[in-house]
Amino acid sequence: MLRPITITREIFQVGGYGLTAPEDAAAYLIHFDGQAALVDAGTGRGQKQLLDQIAKTGVRPEQIVYVLLTHCHYDHSGGASGLRDYLGCPVIAHELDADFVERGDNEVTAASWYGAKLLPCPIDRRLSGARNILTLNERSITALHIPGHSPGSLAFLVESEGQTVLFAQDVHGPLDERLRSNQADYVASLHQMLALDADILCEGHYGVFRGRATVADFLRSFLEYAC
Repeated sequence: MLRPITITREIFQVGGYGLTAPEDAAAYLIHFDGQAALVDAGTGRGQKQLLDQIAKTGVRPEQIVYVLLTHCHYDHSGGASGLRDYLGCPVIAHELDADFVERGDNEVTAASWYGAKLLPCPIDRRLSGARNILTLNERSITALHIPGHSPGSLAFLVESEGQTVLFAQDVHGPLDERLRSNQADYVASLHQMLALDADILCEGHYGVFRGRATVADFLRSFLEYAC
């Protein structure tokens, strides 16, 4: 099994193919001076491996103060309930996706696509509107509503080592009416992310992209497809 991938000295990829269960989307750890946030939770099938990968970064379980869900889909949210129980920290999601996680909706979360059932998880804080600021040891994590792939998709934006880092899972889609996807919203969200001019993009299945031009090219490739 691979070791965590260092993105900056404060940010690591700790979950995803090769790191945890093969069905897991990428999970990222943000660690700011003793406090940490986990971006996405995988399916839950690789929870032990996920916790082992986190430990390899030097972060202790009690230092994790948030589990941040980018959206409700099973490969990102299936492990939320188990992590919430183990870590004792709040799970945060946008209000437009929260109900699907809380009631274990296997269709809208695509759990059925994996031959699985989503373990329902309480959402401790529901974000609303276009923009929210979360604090992690007096530093900011900006949560941006980027609907399209799902109604309540979120991106998270941080500054680390002088670089703007964007956590935007499943930029590639897919769009499917069973997932409550919306093409017009998806196109608008891609434009919104392009305008951020991020230095690093941490995506859910395609990995990590470095350099503003590389990030922009990746985002534009799906904009062209969507239009």
